[in-house]
Amino acid sequence: MTALLRYHGALLLRSQRWLAPVLLYAAFLAVGFRPGDPVPDSLGYAAAALVPVTAWLVRICASVEPDAARDCAAAASGPVRVQAAALLTGLGWGSGAGGLGAVAVLLLGARGGAPLPAAALAGASAVLVCALTGAAVGALCGRPLLRAPGYAVAAAGLGSLLALVTTGSPARAAVSALVGGSVALPLGALAGAAALAGAAACLAAARRG
Repeated sequence: MTALLRYHGALLLRSQRWLAPVLLYAAFLAVGFRPGDPVPDSLGYAAAALVPVTAWLVRICASVEPDAARDCAAAASGPVRVQAAALLTGLGWGSGAGGLGAVAVLLLGARGGAPLPAAALAGASAVLVCALTGAAVGALCGRPLLRAPGYAVAAAGLGSLLALVTTGSPARAAVSALVGGSVALPLGALAGAAALAGAAACLAAARRG
């Protein structure tokens, strides 16, 4: 699996298609966060932006591989492992971008009465929840489940929006807690997001297999 992760990471890096979602995330932070803003609110904002960004990255990783290379990799390692590696690569890039955003918020924001360790843990958990939720959306809205780019992009946008506004969504729960000023660990949201991402990945991998 390590070799497959390196392979998909290299594909994504060389394609330069990662630039658009990463720059979009940077633009989200530049517009929505200013030094001195409250840390919990800003962490919630930084985490929420990861849902569409990670969905986009996962879609890229699932489709960036040329068909001939896809067939060769599937023959060598199995289609399920190749699909899982693509999804994990997108999730890793999304989580990495969210981690950098959270660090910027923690360094430049106003913590108020929130202790730094608690705020950092809550922010990291919210980042992971939203990245996992975005990965689930991307897995369901990319190859092999949706092959037509237009439909896939529209579905990913709608899915990301629903993930942020639907009652019971792990991403909404984690973001709402931070916006409300809580720095408690969103363990329930984290478990829900992991289950959601796992189910979406299994569905996509089964379809590819």
